[in-house]
Amino acid sequence: MVSKNQIKLISSLHQKKQRFANQLFFAEGVKVIQELLQSNFELEHLYTTLNDFEAVHASKRTLINEQELKKISALSTPNSCLAVFKIPAEKKIIDSGLILALDDIRDPGNLGTILRLCDWFGIKQVICSKETVDIYNPKVVQATMGSITRVNVSYVDLKLFLAQTKLPVLGTFMDGENIYQSKLPNDGIIIMGNEANGISEEIEKTVTSRLTIPRFGELQKTESLNVATATAIILSEFKRNS
Repeated sequence: MVSKNQIKLISSLHQKKQRFANQLFFAEGVKVIQELLQSNFELEHLYTTLNDFEAVHASKRTLINEQELKKISALSTPNSCLAVFKIPAEKKIIDSGLILALDDIRDPGNLGTILRLCDWFGIKQVICSKETVDIYNPKVVQATMGSITRVNVSYVDLKLFLAQTKLPVLGTFMDGENIYQSKLPNDGIIIMGNEANGISEEIEKTVTSRLTIPRFGELQKTESLNVATATAIILSEFKRNS
């Protein structure tokens, strides 16, 4: 059974302010929770409608019914389980190799998908501007499908970080050099911009190479690509050339 205080706490974790005040976040779904349990994330408590997750100690596992799950779930159609985890201490930034930098990404689904892409293509470090959506947002956690456990994500003053790095800084623009004809470095920072506005003017000033994904459509009328889709193409091309 879920107590009123537990419901109140979990409901508060929908808000970034409360997640960081309590140093907790929650995840839903068997796959995501299993991935988190197998990582270095520390479980606070697990709530499940099924008699599963037997490896989790009974003191940290509560069997609940579907009505109780609906009260704490962030999903319109709740899964069978929800788990609360402690937010780990932020790891040291890996300032080498190929790094992805996100300038003001606002959509949780986009961030979650981008982290899955980084996991797929072996990008170990993602640098986020402080305006980028919180990685522990329930929708982001859900969209990562477990990749949150394998990609190091840091939130920084992006302009300051890029000004201090010794790595080449590559930005994605509509008027950049054709990525399919470019000689791409093995090491560097790739910047992906905001869904509506692209890379901000102050971040654009730090860019050393401008890249674009050319349009091949006959009418050339498509305004832009979804940022997660563009990230997939960009990372694929970097890895193909490495």
